[in-house]
Amino acid sequence: MNLIDLTLTEASGLIAKQEISSEELTQAHLERTYQLEPELNCFITQTPDLALERARAADLEIQQGDSRGSLHGIPIALKDLYETRGIITTAGSLFFEDWVPEENGVVVERLEDAGTVILGKLNMHEIALGVTNNNPHFGACHNPWDTDRSPGGSSGGSGAALAAGLCMGSMGSDTGGSIRIPASLCGIVGLKPTFGRVSLRGVVPLSWNLDHPGPMARHVNDVALLLQEVAGYDPLDPASVDVPVPDYLVQLTGGVRGWRIAVAEDKYFAKAEDEILSLVRNAAEEFASLGAQISYVEFPGAYEAARGNGLMVTSDAAAFHKERRTEQPEKFGVDIRQRLETGAAYTSSEYSLARRNQSVVRRKFENFFEDYDLLLSPTTPIPAPHLEGPDAVEQAGKLTRFTAPFNFTGLPAISIPCGYTDQGLPVGLQIVTRPWGEPALLRAAQAYESATAWHERRPDLQS
Repeated sequence: MNLIDLTLTEASGLIAKQEISSEELTQAHLERTYQLEPELNCFITQTPDLALERARAADLEIQQGDSRGSLHGIPIALKDLYETRGIITTAGSLFFEDWVPEENGVVVERLEDAGTVILGKLNMHEIALGVTNNNPHFGACHNPWDTDRSPGGSSGGSGAALAAGLCMGSMGSDTGGSIRIPASLCGIVGLKPTFGRVSLRGVVPLSWNLDHPGPMARHVNDVALLLQEVAGYDPLDPASVDVPVPDYLVQLTGGVRGWRIAVAEDKYFAKAEDEILSLVRNAAEEFASLGAQISYVEFPGAYEAARGNGLMVTSDAAAFHKERRTEQPEKFGVDIRQRLETGAAYTSSEYSLARRNQSVVRRKFENFFEDYDLLLSPTTPIPAPHLEGPDAVEQAGKLTRFTAPFNFTGLPAISIPCGYTDQGLPVGLQIVTRPWGEPALLRAAQAYESATAWHERRPDLQS
């Protein structure tokens, strides 16, 4: 049995039955990281000794009949903006390179209560303000499918580590696509929940109004298990919403027969490479074969939403980092400093209009889902771009086109693998639904994953 090839769900069952131990599962991932990390640079901080200590503790608890649930003893890693007690949390920035939080963030505390084993903190685009993960301070993270290419960002370390088999699950964050973009470019599953579904307390902010913490894994069922553990109301987080958390697993295999599924096909969503558009249409046909009713439609307001999202992200980031950017601007990378300056230059009137437009477009999007159960689109208009080269920056600028509208409106969205380009690069299918519709989103994603084999492919890595 190759422990690295197990799904999180499979490993959970084997640990619970004591057919494998958390310690040997953790050790297998640590050894693979030791072999591949020099090439991929997925981690900013590794915690192997702490991981093995927690794995041994999990094994002892399970032997004594004290099971904490499906994540007990499962080795995961965290994007390096989740505050972790006693572990450096850098947010990919020189400003935080020595910061050791005294307390866990809410998400981390819930994962530790569930008995997860934390392998370390994952590489990310500096302060989460970018989508290439070409970090000037901690080094670029590389895509396991082609190490000359970007894994996407800002949760690029999470996407690359999962695709390479360095961990079994991760928590990323998504402000303009930062979970879904690396999920798409690395061929894994990434979920951005409804805004307010998962606590932001203890997550270094990029935008207080647009940040979404969310789970990433190689399979839909594994993402559902992670979401089940971290979702829920936090009365001390002003963005958290008190909506009951359903059982995300109970209807996961119910299928989509009779569902009304829209495919975004208009001028805005047509701006993607032909290969990608073809694979998304094939995915829509697969949903039709599963019994869904497919309609090709124009989707209202996507351009306005993406534009407003870009304005608010940079403005909020400039506000959060105001003292740092005015007192020590040289400590930011060039690209980040430029974006922060752009954000600071927007007027209060421009920001006010963006907030008003946010309310208008959110209602427009919600009204759309009175007629349809789901919306399909490409996750990104291009596959993984090169990390370096004359068009690297221009290509990276395209990556948020289809993801950012759903941060602006707070709707839940997931990216799942739907094929590969002729060059062997993964392509993601984005599925979107109404607020608090994560059960439907996961159910549809599971139906598609079960009917296809794209999720079974692995990058060819020497280990």
